[in-house]
Amino acid sequence: MSLDFLDELERLVIDIAADDSIRAVVITAEGMDNFSVGMNLKQLPEGIQRMGSMRALLDQRLRVIAAIENMGKPWIATLFGYCLGGGLEVPLGCHFRLAADDGAQIGLPEMDLGSVPAWGGSARLSKCVGRDHALDMILRGKKISGGEALRIGLVHEVCPLPELKERAVKLAHELAAQPALAVRGMLGVIVGSEDRTLEELIEAERQAVDRCHGTPDAQEGIAAFLQKRKPVFNQGS
Repeated sequence: MSLDFLDELERLVIDIAADDSIRAVVITAEGMDNFSVGMNLKQLPEGIQRMGSMRALLDQRLRVIAAIENMGKPWIATLFGYCLGGGLEVPLGCHFRLAADDGAQIGLPEMDLGSVPAWGGSARLSKCVGRDHALDMILRGKKISGGEALRIGLVHEVCPLPELKERAVKLAHELAAQPALAVRGMLGVIVGSEDRTLEELIEAERQAVDRCHGTPDAQEGIAAFLQKRKPVFNQGS
């Protein structure tokens, strides 16, 4: 992930967030060899010079991943080949992760470089798979397979590599067909729910209910149920 790539990703994330016609996003890589080995370390000195400090450089990465996570539109990441460092930390900010059932090497191996994950990886991984699995992966610099990632809850599905991108796009279409306001509401409730009390989550859910009540999608959903047909949502967007 070069400096220019991260700059472009940040611009794209802002544009996607503002475009109501986009209701789900797949993030993948060109070709079928690897998703990403993370930051181009050869560019680290240049990145610090560009941004003014190491903290500012890392803040950009944290800002981009947080924007993906909190956008209110589901993001789907495809994990295949090497998915290391930032190549796992970006997917950890996504809402769905699909992995190849063979050949994936997934991990946060920063210990091998005498360092630690710096793009929110330790925090998000521990929330995703629990403390014990996170410690096992990070402190030992482990690279795990797609099957192991599924077993510990790091990914939602595995499938053969040739089918992975097609499966991700199919899932994106499925999610995009759901009522957009309701999807946004549930992402707002569930993302970050570990940090909120039950009462706070119930209040957030109530607010989502209020926003959905009486909308065209809600009316369509009830009509379709009564008419025993499949609903067609987002007709006004």
